[in-house]
Amino acid sequence: MSKNYHTRLNAYRIMWVLVLFDLPTETKKERKAASGFRKKLLTDGFQMFQFSIYMRHCPSRENADVHIKRVKGFLPSKGHVGIFQFTDKQFGMVELFYGKDPQNAKSPVQQLEMF
Repeated sequence: MSKNYHTRLNAYRIMWVLVLFDLPTETKKERKAASGFRKKLLTDGFQMFQFSIYMRHCPSRENADVHIKRVKGFLPSKGHVGIFQFTDKQFGMVELFYGKDPQNAKSPVQQLEMF
């Protein structure tokens, strides 16, 4: 098999997980819960994409499922949370802008994961 074949397969196998949220922050308790949720996302390897959008690179769909299950385990009691997963190929088609200036998507940091 050619090298292109393996590259193409990997682009469809590698996954991205996005967690989007809108959490209440009116009271001290709500702010603490929102902050705790963000800290748990960071601890689980997510990176901030925008203030209420965190993303994580996963080497496989199975690995993405593990992290999605983990996020579901620490969902806050109030607020709205959405979880998206899509392939590396799909992520490569995202257009990013800072103002009107196009931005290149950052390459994921290659991490060694040990189980």
